[in-house]
Amino acid sequence: MSDDHGHPTHDHGDIISRSEAVELVLSLRSQALETQSAERVPITEAFEGYVLVDSLVAEFDVPAHSHSTMDGFAFDATEPYPFEVIDGEVFPEDDPPSLEANEAVRVATGAPIPEEANAVLKIEEATVRDETLRGSDIDPGTYVYKRGSNVAAGETLFEAGERLSAKDAILLRDLGYDSVSVAKQFDIGLLATGTEIQEGRTADLDSPMLASLVRSWNHEVEYEGAVPDEYDRVEDAIATIAAERDVVITTGGTSVGKKDHVIRELRSLGNVRFHRVRVRPGKPIAAATIPDFDAVVFAVPGKPVGAHTIATLVLRPFFTGVKSLPRVTATASVGIDVPTEGFEYAIPVTLNDGVAEPLGHESSSLSVYDGMFDPSVLSSSTRATRSDGFVLTESGFETEEPVSVVPYTATE
Repeated sequence: MSDDHGHPTHDHGDIISRSEAVELVLSLRSQALETQSAERVPITEAFEGYVLVDSLVAEFDVPAHSHSTMDGFAFDATEPYPFEVIDGEVFPEDDPPSLEANEAVRVATGAPIPEEANAVLKIEEATVRDETLRGSDIDPGTYVYKRGSNVAAGETLFEAGERLSAKDAILLRDLGYDSVSVAKQFDIGLLATGTEIQEGRTADLDSPMLASLVRSWNHEVEYEGAVPDEYDRVEDAIATIAAERDVVITTGGTSVGKKDHVIRELRSLGNVRFHRVRVRPGKPIAAATIPDFDAVVFAVPGKPVGAHTIATLVLRPFFTGVKSLPRVTATASVGIDVPTEGFEYAIPVTLNDGVAEPLGHESSSLSVYDGMFDPSVLSSSTRATRSDGFVLTESGFETEEPVSVVPYTATE
C-alpha cells in the first residue's frame, strides 16, 4: 500500500516496547559515536557529557606504595615484640627507609611505609622506652592502605564509549591523567514542522523545550526554523539538515494524518528503525538513519507534554548513554485507571510530603480527566508541566498505593 507520492504507508503492526526502543537507540548511539572525530580535552573540562574514545588502563599500582592510615609505628607484624625504633619519622611527602628484622619506624597518617613493614600500631596503643617498642598484638594489614589495593597496574578502569561524570575526575587524576581523548559532542539540528507554526498562528511549544533538554544532556543544538506541512518542503529541510549535522530532531507530523508527512519522508530518505512506542503520551515517536549523510533522525510527536515525556524516555539514552530511570517512592493520593492494556502510561504527579497527586485528575488543581487517565488531553495541557515527575504504570494504581515516581530532575 502506497501514499500519493508512491511511498509505502506506515504498518501499524510495528509498534515496539519502550525497552526495545531504548536498546535500538543505544545501538544507534554506538554507531554514531564510531563516526565522531576525537579531541583531547583537559580533565577539568572532560565532565560535561563527553564520551571516551579509548579504554583507559592503569599504568601503575594505586597506591604506588602501601600507606599508613594512622599516626603510629610501622613494622612486620609477623615478628614478635619488642621492636627497635629507628631514628626519624616518615611523613606523606617522604620516601620510606628500609627496615631490618625487628625494626620499626614512626609514621604519620598518609605516609608510605617501608616495604618490609605490613602493619601500623597506632600511637595510642604503643609504649616506647629506650627506643624499644611494645604494644598491642596486631595482624598484618592493620591500618595499612596496601599497594595496588585500589588499582592494580594493567586494570581497565574506563571503557571506550563511556560517558564521563564529575566523580570520574577523582580516579582519573589518581591514575595520572591530565587530559583524555573524547568524541566530539553531537552537532544537532532542530526542525519544527506544521503550517500553523510556520505561519506564526500557533506558538512553537516543542522546540525551546527540546533544545533545552538536549543542552541539559550536554550537546549542542541549533534551531533550524519551521516548515509548513508540505511533503517536498519537509523532505528538503530534513535532507539539508542531515547533510550538515550529526543528528536531526523534528517536531510534529509523526502520526498518520493526511498532512503527517515526516515518517513517509524518512522512509524515502533512509531507514526508519521504529515508529511508535508503547508509551502514552508520546507514542508516535520515530527513529531513522540516513546513510547517505551518516545522520540519525528522531521524529518527536507534536503535543508538548507527550513530546517532553517521550524525549526523556527514549531520546535521553541516545545523548547520555544512560537508560536507567531513578525513582522515588510515594503514596498515591487517588486511584487512577488506564484506558488500554499493553501500554506504559506516564502519569504526571506532584509530590508533597511523600504523597503523589496526579496532576490532571479532577481532584487536582488541573482537572482534565476523572478516574480514567486521558493521555491525549493531558498531552496537550501545558499546565501539566507543573508536575514534579511521572509514574510509569501499565495497570494504574489504587488510592494510598505505593507508587514509584520518576522525578523530572533525574531526567533533565
